Amino acid sequence: QVHLVDSGGGLVQAGGSLRLSCAASGHTDITYANGWFRQAPGKEREFLAAINWGGDTTYYADSVKGRFTISRGNAKNMVYLQMNNLKPEDTALYYCAARGVGIASIKEDQYDYWGQGTQVTVSS
Repeated sequence: QVHLVDSGGGLVQAGGSLRLSCAASGHTDITYANGWFRQAPGKEREFLAAINWGGDTTYYADSVKGRFTISRGNAKNMVYLQMNNLKPEDTALYYCAARGVGIASIKEDQYDYWGQGTQVTVSS
């Protein structure tokens, strides 16, 4: 079992930046890939970014490519999402996820563990 805690959300003006963090604990002796997803009110949860265990393969949704960057810390249990040039349409609850293999995936149903979510609100 892997327990994820995501943090770093908040209120920011359009054009601003935030850095989300995801800390994993529990069975961290296994290799796993991570992803970030978000869900806005009345909408389905959507994929944003994913990273493999080694940190050298990443995927991004078109909606955030060039603005968001996913990375893995030197302590591999930490994953970050740097979000720049935020827009009001980025307002959502953001979730970190992990899957029990080291290969990254863009598919929500391939993730086994989820954080509790951190709220990001972008004002215009």
